Amino acid sequence: MRWFWIDRFEKFIATQEAVAVKNVTLSDEPLDGYLPGLPHYPHTLIIEGMAQTGGILLSQIDEFRSKVVLAKVGKAEFQRPAYPGDQLRLTATLVNRQPDGGIVEGRVEVNGEHQADLNLTFAILDDSFGKESFFLPADFCRVLRSLRLFDVGIYPDGSPIAIPDHMLEAEREAIQALERAVLPS
Repeated sequence: MRWFWIDRFEKFIATQEAVAVKNVTLSDEPLDGYLPGLPHYPHTLIIEGMAQTGGILLSQIDEFRSKVVLAKVGKAEFQRPAYPGDQLRLTATLVNRQPDGGIVEGRVEVNGEHQADLNLTFAILDDSFGKESFFLPADFCRVLRSLRLFDVGIYPDGSPIAIPDHMLEAEREAIQALERAVLPS
């Protein structure tokens, strides 16, 4: 199982900005036993949520074909904790894009109040790290649909972001394989 530390996208402007939401609940496994008596959402998971938001923003540029990894946390300044019942709003702004990576500035709000400022550096791995992708395209497409990226995602000119053809084809192939397994001829 892969862990996702965001619940949905509220805004996604390709090459520019992504806004994601994370609802903090007492049923979140990391809160169970983390600082007993004062359950709050760990700052490390807020950083990871911003990394996922910014990494998806960066990887959308080439239709989610690149292997994007968090390379460095340049800054992580927190103003207040997040408790069960709070809602985090993570805003990732792409400030620099190069062929081998990019830099994202992040701002986190908790229930509308400033909570954190982050600066994250990402690397785009080449084939010397292996040719296999981190996610199967059909599975990753399902996750992006669940996060509502294609519902809110637009290009800077306002046109909607479509699901990439390679992901749609992978979905079709996965469905056909499942049908063959369940309904043998």
